[in-house]
Amino acid sequence: MVPFCLSFVSIYGSFLRRCLASAGLSSQSIDIDSATTITFWGPTATSKPPLILLHGFGPHGIWQWRPQICFFSRQFSVYVPDLLFFGGSTTESTDRSEIFQATSIAKLMEKLGISRYSVVGTSYGGLVAYRMASMWPERVEKVVIASSAANMRRMDHVELMKRAKVDKVDDLLLPSSASQLRKLLALSVFRRLFMPDFILNDFIDVSQI
Repeated sequence: MVPFCLSFVSIYGSFLRRCLASAGLSSQSIDIDSATTITFWGPTATSKPPLILLHGFGPHGIWQWRPQICFFSRQFSVYVPDLLFFGGSTTESTDRSEIFQATSIAKLMEKLGISRYSVVGTSYGGLVAYRMASMWPERVEKVVIASSAANMRRMDHVELMKRAKVDKVDDLLLPSSASQLRKLLALSVFRRLFMPDFILNDFIDVSQI
């Protein structure tokens, strides 16, 4: 593992945290029940309309939402949770469904005393946002789903694995080497920027902490 002082990913992570702090957000953690803990970035005051940003499958939420957080925090109380099994959010439950993710985020907002909010989700987070809006229409004021395969069919899933030349979707979505991460980026990013292996491996190491 690359030392922190030489890790581009760790240094950039520190930059992201400073950006969020300057936008009035702080890193927080709440036990939503006896088995589940949600970590999130959120405001210390809630006088503005609440807005939840749900990240996709991959890096922590602040990596995917930094420009939006800085922009929307002027008009909204922005909440950026780590979905379960990402970042610092953990559970003893064996449930891995989007419904469980949606229920956990809804419980988080209940713990925060917030009954009405808007939700934006991208990729995997879009599936969770869709579940929240369908399960609790009285709570979700507005919902935005971006770049999310909410209507993905089984055949689409099979074709994706064929194109990626993998036997299991885990080998694509959970890369453990620079070559695997490069393959995932080639399939998911339109404008690709070449990054050397040491940066990709650094990203994998830091993401697994």
